[in-house]
This record gives sequence, structure tokens and C-alpha cells, in this order.
Amino acid sequence: MDGEISPEAVKELLEDDADVCVVDIRDPASFEHSRIPNSENVPFHELTQRIHELEGYDHIVTVCPHGKASIQAANLIGSYEGTADATVESMAGGLETYGMQFGLARAHEDATEGAADAESPF
Repeated sequence: MDGEISPEAVKELLEDDADVCVVDIRDPASFEHSRIPNSENVPFHELTQRIHELEGYDHIVTVCPHGKASIQAANLIGSYEGTADATVESMAGGLETYGMQFGLARAHEDATEGAADAESPF
């Protein structure tokens, strides 16, 4: 793991269409309720079986509700041989902080810009 990244920096990466994969480690129901636009859902309990899906990304950011479990996920991803060359970071403050600053998209809003009025992901 390469440390933590701020929600502001994650937002900038996404707006700049950077080669970044945002991995949301929550359960599928929470992910369907609200998420960071264009993020991918890989629930924490499935991460070891699906980690190969993250090969080839230059930058991987893990996210969770409060930024704690995503640290563990980032450590796991960072230790995988297939992601050895990637920058792997956990988003500080989690989806709670990101959502309060920028809003979160609902499943049907994923392709739209800005969902500032979206509800909390919890």
C-alpha cells in the first residue's frame, strides 16, 4: 500500500479521466444504494478471489464507509504480485467524507455528473 489519498484527490483523478480504478469494498446492496461514480464493487470478503481483476491498473484506490477497512484492502491488493507496479491507496475518511463533500451517485445516476443531493451510503 502506498498510503492514503484525500477525497479531493480522488475526485480530481476521476474528473481528469486518469487511469484509476476505485474499488468499493462494501456489500452489493450498499454499493447499489450509492457510490462514487464509475467505481467498481469488489466486496471485501470476495477480494482474495477477485484480486486478479485489478491487474493492469496503474492506480487503485480502495474505499469503504469510514476509511478503515479500505486500508486493509489496500494492503492486500498492494501485496498481490499482479498489482506490484500499481499505486495502491486507501481513501482517507471513506465514503462518508467523500459523500459529504461531493455527494454520491445512486445506481441509476452513475453516468451523470454530480449527485450532491444523494443520501448517505449507510
